[in-house]
Amino acid sequence: MMKTGQMKAGQYFALITGIIFVLIGFMGFIGGFVKEPTATPDMAGLSFTTGYGYLLGLFPINVLHNIVHLLVGFLGIFASASLGSARLYSGALALFYGPLAVMGLFPPTQSTLGLIPIFGNDVWLHGFTAAIATYFGFIAKPDLLELRTGVPTGESSTRSQG
Repeated sequence: MMKTGQMKAGQYFALITGIIFVLIGFMGFIGGFVKEPTATPDMAGLSFTTGYGYLLGLFPINVLHNIVHLLVGFLGIFASASLGSARLYSGALALFYGPLAVMGLFPPTQSTLGLIPIFGNDVWLHGFTAAIATYFGFIAKPDLLELRTGVPTGESSTRSQG
């Protein structure tokens, strides 16, 4: 198991993002965090309305949305175990949330086929998540040897104690 001090920024991103998504997912199932929706299911184009409301009064959610948040969160926590898996997670997150941000802008697609609400404040949140994930998944370039071994180039795998 990797010590926390050895984690790279991309791994911290995956871990912190994962924890946040798990918390958001669980909060969506707790009535005190979910407010009555301002848009009716018909207005939102939702056919799946179980648990429909606004998380913290800001973000449209339903049960399926909460499950997606939990899945994304647990994947992030697991992916933080290695730099390679954290980069893969970040890239996948960018490719997943980028299109969702765009879809949320257009009424025909902002309910993902009537299943999950992705409109309103979800648009900027998904866009922000995709932008940061793009950096850690595609732009930040660790040395390939570091990806494979977890040891930064220039350091030996056996450090002297002193």
